[in-house]
Amino acid sequence: MSSGFARSSYKLFVGNLPWTISSKELKTYFSRYGHVANAEVVFDKQQGLSKYYGFVVFSQRDAYNSASNQNTHFLEGRVLNVQRANESQ
Repeated sequence: MSSGFARSSYKLFVGNLPWTISSKELKTYFSRYGHVANAEVVFDKQQGLSKYYGFVVFSQRDAYNSASNQNTHFLEGRVLNVQRANESQ
């Protein structure tokens, strides 16, 4: 159990994802703000289809802040719903 990592991570919720987006593409998009420690698109385990949302974890506060302070995120023509997901704040 690495509970210390959860407290020091900078996690964003990303909603309204296009169904074509994979975790790799999500990571690539958010890497423009800084180092992405983890990016994951949530999939329906039965159907194997995207649930249209995911999470991005940055390794540094600066990258996290610049991504979360960005007014609008566009990915494949869709406006993403980006919110801070940190439970610890």
